[in-house]
Amino acid sequence: MKPLDIGKLDRIVAQARRDRDQREAGYRERALRMYPWVCGRCAREFTRANLQELTVHHRNHDHDFNPPDGSNWELLCVYCHDNEHSRYIDHASGSALSMEKEPAAATNNPFAGLKDLLKR
Repeated sequence: MKPLDIGKLDRIVAQARRDRDQREAGYRERALRMYPWVCGRCAREFTRANLQELTVHHRNHDHDFNPPDGSNWELLCVYCHDNEHSRYIDHASGSALSMEKEPAAATNNPFAGLKDLLKR
């Protein structure tokens, strides 16, 4: 097994973070200039003091689709944003409520030998 190159891993992670920061700075700044600082779900209002808790949500979940008119964005607080992504993941993977299969019948019988034990 080849030893792990920590330096290479650090460079990859650093580059990914720089790319993410650059991508976010572009559309986040545009969205904050375009829309009022209010969560689109819970209507919580934001100021400069707590603006870091307001996120840009991509409606179609494609972070690389950033039209100049902002039609793929909505501002959500971190809580509503997490909730939205959880709902999307549940929907995409098929939540327990959406499954139509009957649950498997139980096969274990914990009292199988009870009658024989009681005879003794």
